Amino acid sequence: MEQIAYASLTIVIGVGGCVAYFLTSNLALDALFPPRGPHAGANINRANAIRPWLFLFPAIFMLGLYLLYPAVYSGILSLMDSGGETFVGLDNYAFLARDAKFQESLRNNLLWLVVVPAAATLFGLLAAALTDRLKWGATAQSLIFMPMAISFVGAAVIWKFIYDYRGEGQEQIGVLNALWVALGGEPQAWVTIPFWNNFFLMAILIWIQTGFAMVILSAALKGIPEETIEAAIIDGATPLQVFLKIKVPQIWGTIAVVWTTITVLVLKIFDIVFAMTNGQWGTQVLANYMYDWMFRGTPDFGRGSAIVMVIVALVIPIMIWNIRNARKEMR
Repeated sequence: MEQIAYASLTIVIGVGGCVAYFLTSNLALDALFPPRGPHAGANINRANAIRPWLFLFPAIFMLGLYLLYPAVYSGILSLMDSGGETFVGLDNYAFLARDAKFQESLRNNLLWLVVVPAAATLFGLLAAALTDRLKWGATAQSLIFMPMAISFVGAAVIWKFIYDYRGEGQEQIGVLNALWVALGGEPQAWVTIPFWNNFFLMAILIWIQTGFAMVILSAALKGIPEETIEAAIIDGATPLQVFLKIKVPQIWGTIAVVWTTITVLVLKIFDIVFAMTNGQWGTQVLANYMYDWMFRGTPDFGRGSAIVMVIVALVIPIMIWNIRNARKEMR
């Protein structure tokens, strides 16, 4: 009850504060530039130029406070020692360049970048194309999209039961091991198998993001002009040719946006690895490694922040490219 009370109070204060801010700021603006008198026209124009910024200010302020400031401060910390007190220049980056665990994290992130966006986008595209042709397609899409409503940690817990290993001679409650044993194999500790365990973790994110890709691409497919499809059919194109040569080229921009959106998410992947393996058995990724340096044992804010800046440096170019493509799609 105490948590519910705190949550309710937060909502009331937040909503009430927003309403009070917008009312008082607009009243103050109208008092500063009154819409009457000899300069009414000029005052109205000035007020109209300022008013949008009054509405944008809370969002800009919060983004600056919780996004821009931490990013700048992390950049400063990456040039400091473990306690964030003494300037050490690029020593933290030099350490990362020599660190085997960082190299493992970078390799794994690159592997995730190659596999997850491609697989999630492909499965999402196939699901969108196939469900659009079914009478019960809406129900199928709802089921495929459902994992998106689950947190990454919740999804990891679900898949822990799928990958569960109980040792030889014991009853296997893990779905994958139960099937494997039924087919005559020996039970495996799947998440400890070097290299392949990364793919077992990737399957979780693919399972989650396929629904996102499907919804976006399904909307794009519905927006394709019927005339182009009918013309292709009249010319003798098969359904596969219509899909690959008519539909896909017309939604390529949307496919690229979906791909890059999932790519940005992959670069920041943390929850699944943390909950499933905590970076053990060769599954370490950049965000989890950063967490280890920042919050485990004796914190090293310098090296942890240096890893943060590596992640930022990888994410920013993809975000810029994604935004540009999104703007092209809107034109």
